[in-house]
Amino acid sequence: MAKHCLSFLLILLSIFSLLSTVEPSFAGHTAHRRSRARANIEAACKGTLYPDLCIHCLTTYVKPNTTIQSPQELAHVALTASLYRALYARAFVLKVAKEIDILKRENQVVRDCLQQINDSVDQLSGSIKELCRLGNSPVGDDLFWHISNVETWVGTALTDASTCVDELPGPNMSKLKATIKGKFLNVAQTTSNALALFHRFAVRYKAAASATKKP
Repeated sequence: MAKHCLSFLLILLSIFSLLSTVEPSFAGHTAHRRSRARANIEAACKGTLYPDLCIHCLTTYVKPNTTIQSPQELAHVALTASLYRALYARAFVLKVAKEIDILKRENQVVRDCLQQINDSVDQLSGSIKELCRLGNSPVGDDLFWHISNVETWVGTALTDASTCVDELPGPNMSKLKATIKGKFLNVAQTTSNALALFHRFAVRYKAAASATKKP
């Protein structure tokens, strides 16, 4: 797990690179490894609300010489994918804010969404760092405190993104606001999946930690 926590910046740059590159096919043992990794991902994503989106996000990370297998690795990748989408949504709303007068009453919802996505970015960033600390924490109360922090922060990020989706008007909204709603909906769904995958990891981690703690 430590290799996934070496650098936040490198992780995000990797996402940008992977999302903009079509990966070639590979043969032999590499193809088998990719197939096995995908099978693990598909099995994990069955427990999420949006399994197709979950599979798409996680398989983006399956490189020729890399496999994503453990529940902690899957949770880390899912949280990182959610953070990327939150950053992307925030960049879009910031651009919109420069083009319209967000102080006008009718654009209050855009200003609210900007605040909410800022909060989501902070919560998701903190969650990934906290997840990294779990691998270095001794079994004890601090371990469960770290788990609780991640669950709370990811849940808050999900609430923030969902609130913006709910506040935007229905079918008669402008094209701009429809685009904002779509981006925030994507953040909410990927964050929901990340939370489910983290729960999956946390249950196993707590059980293993409790067994280790017993005399």
